[in-house]
Amino acid sequence: MIDNILDLSIFARVVQTGSMTDAAGELDLSLAVVSKRMAALEDRLGVRLLNRTTRKQSLTQEGARFHQRCIRILAEVQDAEADMTDSRTSIAGLLRVAAPRGFGRRYMSGIAAAFQRQHPALCIELSLDDAYVDMVESAIDVALRFGNLNDSSMIARPIATGYRIMCASPGYIERHGAPLAPEDLVRHACIVYRADSTRHWVFERDGKPVTAAITPTFFCNDGDAAQAIAREGGGIFYKALWDVSEDLAAGTLVRVLPHYSAPSEPLQVVYPHALHLSPRVRQFAEFAIERLRAQLP
Repeated sequence: MIDNILDLSIFARVVQTGSMTDAAGELDLSLAVVSKRMAALEDRLGVRLLNRTTRKQSLTQEGARFHQRCIRILAEVQDAEADMTDSRTSIAGLLRVAAPRGFGRRYMSGIAAAFQRQHPALCIELSLDDAYVDMVESAIDVALRFGNLNDSSMIARPIATGYRIMCASPGYIERHGAPLAPEDLVRHACIVYRADSTRHWVFERDGKPVTAAITPTFFCNDGDAAQAIAREGGGIFYKALWDVSEDLAAGTLVRVLPHYSAPSEPLQVVYPHALHLSPRVRQFAEFAIERLRAQLP
């Protein structure tokens, strides 16, 4: 059984680091031992867990499913060890949290710091990325997500419902005028920053969808950078109301086409669906939900 736990630990670290070489270094094992253990694990299970090439590795479908169970098992083992060292009520170990960049900087960094102050034995790894992050492949414990959840293996706890609005700087409006209807956007400079953006924006008015062609003049993979470009007069951009509320109040941005907004999308805390979640995951999720509901405008 101890050998099985070691194999699970090696497999989880290989997935986390992205290579057997890096996993071997972190575990202080030789590459030969790690490779042999992985081969023995696949032989014992009778399935291939990883697709390997000379440049990269990726989880197979069976590997992704096994990895999800694996990280839960290792969390349970870690919590059992904590119980045996008189830490039944303490939160310790490593907690991996993912969130969109701008939202994470604005809200989650402070929340993570506050939670860690309450639990000094806890180490938090905060990963900020506007692109979709696979929680299983990246071994993420808790994620902040916008939009509806399609993965039935995860629990999604709603926090708030937000909507995006169009903004520009007063200087841009003074130089180029304000669009009077969505079809005018094609004649304006538009700033695109979402990874899934196309050359069309979709709005709602009176509950009905409206699609408009746009002319992108900036593509940016960071929402805060796109907002800074807009403040400098670079064009019109489209962002969540709670992200731009301070700029709107300060007058550094003004709303464009105020009668149109994006279809609402929920903000949710997402974590794996399991009967016995690690205490650090459950308590952090509750802590984040409470703080975010109090902080969001």
